[in-house]
Amino acid sequence: MPVKILMVCLGNICRSPLAEGILASKLPKGKFLVDSAGTGSWHIGRAPDNRSIDTAKKNGLNISNQKGRQFQKSDFDAFDYIFVMDNNNYNDVIELTKNESQKNKVQLILNEIFPKENVDVPDPYYGLANGFDMVYKMLDEACEVIAHKLIAKHS
Repeated sequence: MPVKILMVCLGNICRSPLAEGILASKLPKGKFLVDSAGTGSWHIGRAPDNRSIDTAKKNGLNISNQKGRQFQKSDFDAFDYIFVMDNNNYNDVIELTKNESQKNKVQLILNEIFPKENVDVPDPYYGLANGFDMVYKMLDEACEVIAHKLIAKHS
């Protein structure tokens, strides 16, 4: 049974699809399953934002087949690790937990590279033109650390 990792942002069209694609590219296929979701419901069934797709493509990844979905309480049972992109996502997801075990699965993704600093991955949706590239670099760095930890722990 593969180890399951879920990436969560607000709408599941910018940050979490990038994080899903990046992490999946760093992990052995079959041993790990990476998915993404949003805390909001606006983009259910939609492909990621074109700027995320283009940024991923520039970096050799294809995320165009992903489809947006909303985070569900059942994800706590379905996934072993849940990485959220910012403090608002963290609070929204933690609000849905029933117990400590579920809470312990939820982590801010940038705490992987900035331990205990609770730094947000900025939402590039309304930001600068290079915002998607900046977000990609942050997520790539965090996912590199996550991949090394997961491979070491589950090999």
